[in-house]
Amino acid sequence: MSAIEVRTVSTRRDLDRFIAFPNHLFRDVPSYIPPLNLDERNLLGPKNPSLDHCQRELYLAWRDGKVVGRVAAIINHTVNEHWNKRAVRFGWFDFVEDYDVFTTLLDQVVAYGRQNGMDEIEGPFGFTDMDKECWAIDNFDARQNISTLYNPEYYVRFIERAGYEVLCRWQQYSMQANQPIPDKVARLNKLIMEKYHLHLVKVKRRKDIYPHAEKFFHAINDSFKDLYDFVPMTEKEIATYIKQYIPFVDLNFVQFVEDEQDNLVAFGLSIPDLTPAFQRAKGRLFPFGWYRILHDLKHFDTIDLLLNGVLPEWQKRGVHSIYYSDMNQAAITYGVHTAYTNPQIIGNEAVKIWETQYNTKPLMKRAVFGKKI
Repeated sequence: MSAIEVRTVSTRRDLDRFIAFPNHLFRDVPSYIPPLNLDERNLLGPKNPSLDHCQRELYLAWRDGKVVGRVAAIINHTVNEHWNKRAVRFGWFDFVEDYDVFTTLLDQVVAYGRQNGMDEIEGPFGFTDMDKECWAIDNFDARQNISTLYNPEYYVRFIERAGYEVLCRWQQYSMQANQPIPDKVARLNKLIMEKYHLHLVKVKRRKDIYPHAEKFFHAINDSFKDLYDFVPMTEKEIATYIKQYIPFVDLNFVQFVEDEQDNLVAFGLSIPDLTPAFQRAKGRLFPFGWYRILHDLKHFDTIDLLLNGVLPEWQKRGVHSIYYSDMNQAAITYGVHTAYTNPQIIGNEAVKIWETQYNTKPLMKRAVFGKKI
């Protein structure tokens, strides 16, 4: 068999190959969701605001004139400083079912890390926690979100064979979105809101969400600050994510809980299930991808629970029940029957809520891996 050659991505054509590779690799996999090419170019190109505090290199593996794998080597200096470590990340890591291709690409990331003074490797990660991260470690063919990574079973088999250990685990759930709201929960929510002088913000026009959006992302910074490998987003990153996510939001499934000074204390943000639209678009907005996405933004019976959280000082006061119940009522009102969560770190408060207070079903577990180099 011919030798494997690893080349650095240095041209736009190389970047196009890098972006397109998993679409070819998984073209016959029903649960794979091609990301939008435009989003990938923005993330991997020089205008990504995360490059203010990250560095990266992109690699393609070639054999017999064909691309057989890809990987991004990323060093997030803010994460390393915050968590007192020297880690290089691997992300955008896809490869044919060949252990030599896998090790050749991963060795390239290790070499890049060592050249830049790193002493450990971890992944799969993106630049920030808003990027796709963590591989499925069970139920590999289960339904995906547009914000989660697809990977086949052999990815996990290979990385375990290479001696990598699990660093952190996540759990995803599915649930009946329109399950009846118990009277007891409704009464309890009313008492909590009265006791703490809280109110739900109902946004009626899309332009009115933007004044709340910045508060929302700052609340994410505060809510997630103690989670594994998380660091606060910068102002430039927040501005980018507002542009990226707000257009996909259905206003009926936006829940902002504020105190009497209009400070955001808890939030829930859901989007219509765009999986079929993204799959039909195959990464391209034009000529018809935009129409399919626009159609599914208006006609849906399934939602993705994209982001939710409670500020640390408000946790364990039952505030989470307020926005969950409001989402629940919106599902009943607008005919939504199923909801899928994003990955939740096993052991944190959100997972305890899903497992004890809602009729949920485990969807899949996910993990990131690492070792010393």
